[in-house]
Amino acid sequence: MLDKMSAQQRVILAISLAFLFYVLYVYFFIPQQSIPNQNTTQAESVLSKVPSDASEVKSIPYSENKDEVITYVKSDDFEIHIDKMGRISKYFLNGENYKDDNGERIQLIDKSFDLLPLEIRFSDASLYKEAIETSYRADISEILLENEPQILTLIQKLSDVDVTKKITFTKDKGYLVEISLSQPKSYFISTGFRPNQLADGYAFHGAIIKKADGSLAKIDDGDVKKQEDFTSASFAAASDRYYTTLLAGINADERIDVSILPSSKQDPNIFIKGKENLKLQGYIGPKSRAAIYAVDERLDDVIEYGFFTLLSKPIFSLLYFIHSKIGNWGWSIVIITILIRLVLYPLTYRGMVSMNKIKDLMPKVKELQEKYKDDNQKLNIHMMDLYKKHGANPMGGCLPILLQIPIFFAIYRVLVNTIELKNAEWILWVQDLAIRDPYYILPIAMGLTMFLQQKITPTNFTDPTQEKIMKLLPLIFTVFFLWFPAGLTLYWFINNLFSIGQQMYVNRIFKHKKIKAEKEKAQ
Repeated sequence: MLDKMSAQQRVILAISLAFLFYVLYVYFFIPQQSIPNQNTTQAESVLSKVPSDASEVKSIPYSENKDEVITYVKSDDFEIHIDKMGRISKYFLNGENYKDDNGERIQLIDKSFDLLPLEIRFSDASLYKEAIETSYRADISEILLENEPQILTLIQKLSDVDVTKKITFTKDKGYLVEISLSQPKSYFISTGFRPNQLADGYAFHGAIIKKADGSLAKIDDGDVKKQEDFTSASFAAASDRYYTTLLAGINADERIDVSILPSSKQDPNIFIKGKENLKLQGYIGPKSRAAIYAVDERLDDVIEYGFFTLLSKPIFSLLYFIHSKIGNWGWSIVIITILIRLVLYPLTYRGMVSMNKIKDLMPKVKELQEKYKDDNQKLNIHMMDLYKKHGANPMGGCLPILLQIPIFFAIYRVLVNTIELKNAEWILWVQDLAIRDPYYILPIAMGLTMFLQQKITPTNFTDPTQEKIMKLLPLIFTVFFLWFPAGLTLYWFINNLFSIGQQMYVNRIFKHKKIKAEKEKAQ
């Protein structure tokens, strides 16, 4: 059957099958990553091999009162708990956009994690044992953040060294941590495990290291087989689909180790090698452009879109700009879809013209096929001559389709990864563009427009089986789009509407030309 298909039909079928394979793979074959066990025991929570150049540290539990909160940091946007070990043991986001399915505020950091932000682990086993049994003292028990930054000083007195953590908190979810030791000791500080949110197959979740050359090293949850070391990185982030905890401002002499903790199932845990006087920029919160830029624009690489990042980032920048002007993410998606189609219009127009010409030439093509059915070489030569004579390009309809594939997947990554779309309404029933349409109106509309587009698009199928397969695609796509984010379905629906309008315009032109040619011939 395939040998009877035209080049254009093969491309369309291959793209459609590739798309379906991608959808099936995302929804059925990408494993759902587990969130750390909330019932992890105290002994398990400190089981670890301290990074590379440190001695082996055995299972040593924290003191019983390790979870006691010594300082609360509160603002309109977030709440932080600092425990007796000088770590961020809880982190809550406030606001209507940051609530879970039960209507409770989202908690990004949980005290049961194997690893918490700002946790220090000494390389020396005896010093490490003493450190996890010795509480920090805080100079203030509660901080209420308003406009001005506020400083919290934590001090831990050990037998051989005094540890001082000075943390400057600001309203923008960023903080500056300065660590000083009374004498040199080998230690590591951590970003903590990634935020306590669902890790699904939509997006990357794990560790992101921005290396000295500007490239990103990404280590997925479950993929750490052995410790990996990085030097001269500008930031290290533990990230989920929408949220991150990171440390930046890492100097050339500060190494980053990505290790495994025994109870974290090969999930990456980030350790940054410290020194006597260490200063790092920290951030915990959503991976939104506004929030990240408020801390440092150079951290925007923590917002990444996988393989299509190079194309996705400018698309998101344009989408963000449009939204800044009109204030609605749904209409922003509509506008950017139309803009993309206008850019591609010359190519898609030529493709549609070629498809119409080929349709008109089908009777002559069938004559040639019958005449040279036993000689494929001559058949191809005569068909190429026929196409050339009438200005038809059999591959003309393929290029626009091929160009739209990377654009579609780039937009797919943008709409799936962009936290700005979370709880963003469009109109009436669509109140959250980041989740599926609750009434399935958009997927059904998308399927109907896809079917209509097929009906008015010229085809040259010679095999009824091929035609049936292609006619089933709108139904198959509709079924899969039922669970797609509403923002992505909206993009595809508007794209279909534009294609229908363009195809109707081209068809009308050809119809008028044909009528005119018939009148001239009759005269």
